[in-house]
Amino acid sequence: MRLSAMGDVAMTVPVLRAFSKQYPEIKITIISNLFFQPFFEQIPNVSFFAFDKKGKHKGFFGLFRLFFELRKQNIDAFADLHNVLRSKVVRIIFALSRKKTAFTNKGRNEKNEVTRPENKIFRPLPTVFERHANVFQKLGFPLDLSKPEFPEKQILTSEIISIVGEKTENWIGIAPFAQHDSKVYPLDLMIQVIEELAKNNYKIFLFGGGKKEIEVLNLLSNGKENVISVAGKLNFNQEIQLIGNLDVMLSMDSGNAHIAAMLGIKTITLWGATHPFLGFAPFFQPIENALMSDRNLYPKLPTSVYGNKKVDGYQDAMRTILPKQVIEKIVQ
Repeated sequence: MRLSAMGDVAMTVPVLRAFSKQYPEIKITIISNLFFQPFFEQIPNVSFFAFDKKGKHKGFFGLFRLFFELRKQNIDAFADLHNVLRSKVVRIIFALSRKKTAFTNKGRNEKNEVTRPENKIFRPLPTVFERHANVFQKLGFPLDLSKPEFPEKQILTSEIISIVGEKTENWIGIAPFAQHDSKVYPLDLMIQVIEELAKNNYKIFLFGGGKKEIEVLNLLSNGKENVISVAGKLNFNQEIQLIGNLDVMLSMDSGNAHIAAMLGIKTITLWGATHPFLGFAPFFQPIENALMSDRNLYPKLPTSVYGNKKVDGYQDAMRTILPKQVIEKIVQ
């Protein structure tokens, strides 16, 4: 069970793919929001169960209803990959029914040591993928994540091709937004990155969502033949197919980075208030692909786990990641 958010749900995919490969005789049922079903469609032995948070599964009694619906599938064990109130309730009901249960240890105390402003203990923590794998080990299924297999690139439909064109050059995806401003690369610097890349024989696709983001993306792509904003033009499933055909994705510490990585796409990430040491770096990507703000100038970094804490004087931390660095990494 993992209900949200998009990036967090995407981070379960490499773990479930490894499980499916290493234990092909075991059936997995993933419980999540219906919107995320496309993530799991290519994983053998995995079925999807839609969680209806606003309808029949709403509230305490809705969680009981969820349990009774799941019980019909002869569940032997329950892996709680979310560890929030909703999933805890379901986990407890399964435990009371004498089923094996295990949950992801989020390591809150460790993360606090890395993010606190004073007496910071700056060190790499276990990744989310390792924490999820530990859940399955507790259930009796140790996992090896060191040799991942990724899905084959999907053939783009004629509808997608009508928007993005045939692939005759290198394709670069850029997802310039994140949930919190402290994780977003300054717009004027991102414009420099896009304009410089657009001078070369690349095709650049801009990803985002929501009215405000679409307006910005349209502005970034305006007047450039090889820069296309796909926001609002493709549905979610089509975006996943397109991302799976990229040569490289440039993203903030956000969901698009994890979607690209789960598909085996080279992924470059830009880090502001957060840091890869907290365990949220994209799956199987070298640390060299994570470009980080200068901790010599901003020693309190990382300032939070999710980027939702604002620290005075740290608004310009990401400006220490120079556009030249980003461009060179993409070209490399």
